[in-house]
Amino acid sequence: MESEKFVAIMWMLVPQVIGAIMEHKNVSSRDAIALLYGSSLYEGLEEEETKLWHLSAETLYALLDEEITTGKITYPEEA
Repeated sequence: MESEKFVAIMWMLVPQVIGAIMEHKNVSSRDAIALLYGSSLYEGLEEEETKLWHLSAETLYALLDEEITTGKITYPEEA
């Protein structure tokens, strides 16, 4: 994928994941951003090769919640 397209997808996807965090965790946008950006999931999401960017915001939230709860992430096979 071209770099510009990847950046565009990230610009659309990250706010959706932050919104899901705010909704499910009942936290402020600042706290939701800190949770996402400080996660291993986000590190993987930044790498185009992981293909995590093609997952829905809700699926990414579920993976983040798993990371927060268990310290591990069980990636879906399609990722």
